[in-house]
Amino acid sequence: MSEKSCGHHGHHKHRKLYRRIFFTIIFFIILILLAILIIWLVLRPSRPHFSLQDSSIIQLNFSSNTNYLTSTLQVTLYSHNPNDRIGIYYDRLDTFITYKGQQITLATALPNGYQGHHDVSIWSPYLYGTDVPLAPFLMVALEQDENAGFLLLYVHVDGKLRWKVGSWMSGEYHITVSCPAFFTFDGLKSSFRFHQPTSCTVDI
Repeated sequence: MSEKSCGHHGHHKHRKLYRRIFFTIIFFIILILLAILIIWLVLRPSRPHFSLQDSSIIQLNFSSNTNYLTSTLQVTLYSHNPNDRIGIYYDRLDTFITYKGQQITLATALPNGYQGHHDVSIWSPYLYGTDVPLAPFLMVALEQDENAGFLLLYVHVDGKLRWKVGSWMSGEYHITVSCPAFFTFDGLKSSFRFHQPTSCTVDI
């Protein structure tokens, strides 16, 4: 066999070896991804449960002449992880309040942290809005609600979370929470009173 033929034969063997190594690596990557998928499908993470436990309107000042609203509220949010084997990392959670679709307070950051299986988290942040401009029709609606003695606000949570299964961590998921807060006017105290705890809608 000539030297040229031997070189060609050796090059062919190297190509076969590289190809075998390549397909072996691909095979193991597919197996790992398949195992993760099977674990994910078997465990099927459930969305965390949120509820609004309490809320207080500390300040609610507005005037139809200026169309500016200044408000201070405190809310108590309850979160429960219903999963048996899946933990939740809250990387970012911001909460704010809206009235008829318009945001009336600044976003307040809630503490980041890990929520284990069936763990509960409770937050009681203060939410502030100073001289927030309202559309004229919203100012009229707010005056009408105050005169009627009923007020419906929405407490929102917007953030990012990750699922944790054993040592495996998922990528980030966007979570949005919306909680109705219904208030009635207390004539004796001349203030709005939180009606009752409410469950929240959670989207991920």
